[in-house]
Amino acid sequence: MTQHIGVLTAGGDSPGLNAAIRGIGKTALGDEFNIQLIGFKDGFKGLVNNRTMSLDGQMLSGLLTVGGTVLGTSRDKPHRMNVGGQIMDMTNVIIETYEANHLDALICLGGGGTQKNALRLAQKGLNVITLPKTIDNDVAMTDMTFGFDTALGIATEAIDRLHSTAHSHHRIIVVEIMGHRAGWLALGAGISGGADVILIPEIPYDTQKIADAISDRVRRGKSFSIVAVAEGALPIKEAAELHAAEARKQQAKEAMDKEEKQAAKVAIASIKASHGNQTIKLSEQLEELTGLESRVTILGHLQRGGTPSAADRILATRLGSACAEYVRDREYGIMVASRGEYAEAVPLDEVAGKRKLVPLDHPWVMTARRVGTSLGD
Repeated sequence: MTQHIGVLTAGGDSPGLNAAIRGIGKTALGDEFNIQLIGFKDGFKGLVNNRTMSLDGQMLSGLLTVGGTVLGTSRDKPHRMNVGGQIMDMTNVIIETYEANHLDALICLGGGGTQKNALRLAQKGLNVITLPKTIDNDVAMTDMTFGFDTALGIATEAIDRLHSTAHSHHRIIVVEIMGHRAGWLALGAGISGGADVILIPEIPYDTQKIADAISDRVRRGKSFSIVAVAEGALPIKEAAELHAAEARKQQAKEAMDKEEKQAAKVAIASIKASHGNQTIKLSEQLEELTGLESRVTILGHLQRGGTPSAADRILATRLGSACAEYVRDREYGIMVASRGEYAEAVPLDEVAGKRKLVPLDHPWVMTARRVGTSLGD
């Protein structure tokens, strides 16, 4: 019997999404498979509104090198969706769409939030499979997420280009790189781009120690410094405040205390608001402490765009192809993870709600320290 499979992309766009869709589709259209794909537009919102498109051979042609996602995407959550200005649980509507299209399974391509949303749908009885996508590389239980390698190359090239202006004007250049909670991108780009200071969320920093490291470079005849900072990196005091509020929220969640949980959420939002533009503050503080002119470059969404790298094309294609095999074998409730050069099925409940952070003893961290890079601690 023909299997009817829905496909959607959710969360932020990421290089390699189209390559993954193509990998799923071209494998599914092979002679040994009997799978028909239906694309849903703009993430989970497309499921609610039943907005579909056919993913046939013609549609898949030429997708491999194209950035973004042909399906479109959104950050809408099935259980908290904005409908006419009201936040509503649209899970039952999604189930109705699933059944109306006679779907045998739903494939969701996305990051950490998508893994949680997919698990909620699986717990409602839908057959779900996910693929790990994010430039932050922070999805749990997979070696790599597609999109990361491309973003890493873009961030590295940006640092390369900033070296010349930093050297010419004897400046501190502070480069903000994406990564709210995980520092993989800033750490990798900082090492490969030769940054003198790398700041990541996992290692709260002491601004004075950063200034001392830069001043020491000046004494050794180095008239400029590059500081690669993840957007979520915080000074020690601010990081402690945020972690305490988050721990409070988790305790309230476990105790099912809704009022306390909401109060903790408000506290977290307040802390984040008060520490906004932290990268700009850091630049100003370093200028004051070192006497060197400091400039900020925020890469922002530039890191998400463009043609996926060869590594991301390969990773997305092989995970997409493996996904079609799991569909054929009717293995559901899983994320298709990367394990070395192979794909592995990981139960969604082992992935959802978890985040892969940079371990403090990770080889990249140790390498940065050994070559004399300051991590701000």
